[in-house]
Amino acid sequence: MGPEDRNEKRGASETPPEPAGGAPTGPDYGSLIEYPKDAPAQTEQAAASDSRAVQDESVSIDQKLEAASTEPGVYLLRDRAGKVLYVGKAKSLRSRVRAYFREGGDGRYQVRFLMRRVRDFDTIVTASEKEALILENNLIKQYRPKYNIRLKDDKSYLSAKITNHAWPRITVTRKIVKDGGRYFGPFGSADGLRETIDVIRKVFPLRTCTDAVFRNRSRPCLEYQIKRCLGPCCLPVDRDEYGRHLHAAQMLLEGKNLELLREMRDLMKDHASRLEFEQAARIRDRVRAIEKTVERQTVLHHWGIDEDVFGIYREGGFIEAIVLIVRGGKLTSTQGWSFQDLEFPVHEILSDLLTQYYSGARNVPDEVIVPVELEDAAVRAELLSERRGKKCEVFQPQRGEKLRLLEMAMDNARQSFASRRDNEKTREQMLEDLRARLDLRNTPKRMECYDISNLQGSMVVGSQVTFDEGEPQKNLYRRYRIRSFEGQDDFASMYEVLKRRLERAVRENEYPDLWVIDGGKGQLNVALEVIREFKLADQIDCVSLAKQHVLNDRRAKEVTKSEERVFVPRRKDPIVLPRNSTALFLLVRIRDEAHRFAITYNRELRRRARLRSVLDDIDGVGPVRRRAMLRHFGSLKRIREATTDEIAAVKGLNRELAAEIRRHLDEMAALLDVEESADSADQAARPLASSAIPPDSAGARVNDTPAGE
Repeated sequence: MGPEDRNEKRGASETPPEPAGGAPTGPDYGSLIEYPKDAPAQTEQAAASDSRAVQDESVSIDQKLEAASTEPGVYLLRDRAGKVLYVGKAKSLRSRVRAYFREGGDGRYQVRFLMRRVRDFDTIVTASEKEALILENNLIKQYRPKYNIRLKDDKSYLSAKITNHAWPRITVTRKIVKDGGRYFGPFGSADGLRETIDVIRKVFPLRTCTDAVFRNRSRPCLEYQIKRCLGPCCLPVDRDEYGRHLHAAQMLLEGKNLELLREMRDLMKDHASRLEFEQAARIRDRVRAIEKTVERQTVLHHWGIDEDVFGIYREGGFIEAIVLIVRGGKLTSTQGWSFQDLEFPVHEILSDLLTQYYSGARNVPDEVIVPVELEDAAVRAELLSERRGKKCEVFQPQRGEKLRLLEMAMDNARQSFASRRDNEKTREQMLEDLRARLDLRNTPKRMECYDISNLQGSMVVGSQVTFDEGEPQKNLYRRYRIRSFEGQDDFASMYEVLKRRLERAVRENEYPDLWVIDGGKGQLNVALEVIREFKLADQIDCVSLAKQHVLNDRRAKEVTKSEERVFVPRRKDPIVLPRNSTALFLLVRIRDEAHRFAITYNRELRRRARLRSVLDDIDGVGPVRRRAMLRHFGSLKRIREATTDEIAAVKGLNRELAAEIRRHLDEMAALLDVEESADSADQAARPLASSAIPPDSAGARVNDTPAGE
């Protein structure tokens, strides 16, 4: 930042005073740097130099963009000091990097913030996308850029190691070094790995002593005496036998439990057939010990393949990722990561996660199941297949058992997110993000959202949903029936609902921090008018959230929708929040919940009215008999499906009246079918959760709460 920029930031009112002699002294910022008092020309020269540097910098970037290759490769975005801020890969370096420097080329909020700091970039051309993927991972490890996601280092997780020795042993380690040993893991659960190692030491007679102890032993130790080691340190041991035990232990570490058990049972039968019952009994005991471990693992499927299943759950910038590690058809362990303040799309986050997850000494499975489609899935599969030596697939399932497995991973990610989010710090951060982005006066710990629903001007109802610290409080939901007028007037309906709400707030002396109104600027002005009437303008913040609308032809193959717009007081234009921001997630979630609650109430009123109108038109059926029929059958639909004899069985009805009811329902069948179809279509048109909203938010059932007003 040059001197001119700093002066602009300080403002005109902070211009340093001139000295007594009248000559300007140059800027003095109260820093540890001593600025010269007698060289004003140097300051002007420095400013001009900075200006030329910025201009030359822009020219240099334009030239580099023109010269950038169209081949695949890796790009590095750097700041003024040359520090790497972001590393990415691309099929075409020129088009990808240009998108960053072009106005509106990449509209993501986080990218715009990143580009304020970027002053230079470098590109590295590779022979293929696969090489770009490898190089990207290496550069992220080398530079650790601020704007790339970083997983917890694999070295902090436990791994199992088979040492490089004439008589190998199995150890637990956190360090992975190139010493010729073979590593298994890392394992997400330290307890699970230690339990497996304990089973191996009890079942397979492999040495456990260090190399130094092994070299200096003169007689077998206690492990040999209790038959947990063959004693290769002192005794002649068959290398083939030791190798078989080591191979079996390795299969257990790789999760190939069923295959190992099958081999051991075959070997046990072979010894028994040769009447070698002692050896058969020892193998039998080993099989039973392994089976006890296997029984505690969840069976997911029986075709015995290895899979890594990734699940991701996000709420705005807060993201939880989890991987289910399936070996031989059994869930052996899980591993999870938590990220925050990330507004990149899910597919980009998942790409970085996969790159770093498979970069270490990790077993590659038969299949990698992901929740979103990846552009470079084929390249990743090819790279993992080369590392594994056998085919590996990377794909997003669409149906069947694998889709249910993915849903299980997604549900685990959601549960993990919920457990992490329960802490007070995370909730405060979400609400503070909303306050800062909308420039609210108060942190909105208690938020209320209002919506109006009607059916062609009839049965107009309002809904109020309440969120406390970002979570719904369903005991505080309220439903309103419009009383002051007939017909359809959304503004008047909203005015009545909000006025009645504040009348109750005054009685109870309990006020919200923020009102969220479903609608545009008109609905916002109505809410502000009500707040002014009650003289609560300094106490209650208010915003409105306008729904997305279709920008292109609805019949087009791909429908383009506008962004969600937030209207705030004293501002002409709406605020457009970043698509994956936590603030937008919270607003859309509470708005959709209010809309769902209003439609549910409206539909309930229509159902009651239809039942009343249909049955009240029948001679001999009054309120008492109508209620008796409803209690007996439960709904109008079941009454329509009932026979004459079944209707006659209702208390207070005889066969003649039942026959009349049956005849009337048959005459009304066509009209009732149309109304039921309309209800079904209305239910299908209910707002679906957006990509930033968990699938269960919009469809959650709500306990009956008092209409109250």
